[in-house]
Amino acid sequence: MPRKPLKPCKHPGCPKLTERDYCEEHKKLHQRSSAQKRGYDYRWQKASRLFLKTHPFCENCKKENQLVKATVVDHIKPHRGDQKLFWNEGNWQALCKQCHDKKTMTEDRYQEYKY
Repeated sequence: MPRKPLKPCKHPGCPKLTERDYCEEHKKLHQRSSAQKRGYDYRWQKASRLFLKTHPFCENCKKENQLVKATVVDHIKPHRGDQKLFWNEGNWQALCKQCHDKKTMTEDRYQEYKY
């Protein structure tokens, strides 16, 4: 059976060919750590459940005069590993899955650098 052709590594400037997205050398640079290692452990699950009980509706949908059940606790400003920002409830908002996914893909996707 024929095999798929190799494709270039997605790491900028790497000329190596690979079967996957990244070559062996750059694979570790682009791996995302597990949710638990990023701080979303049992303690977070407990805190987010409590937050959703006190904030049952999606904040974005409320602005459009719709009452949609919130299912996700979102960090308004992405914490990027900063534990102080991660646990700051002033940085949390209740969103429905659709609004959360939309926000994450548009606003939170890329890290902004400020000089």
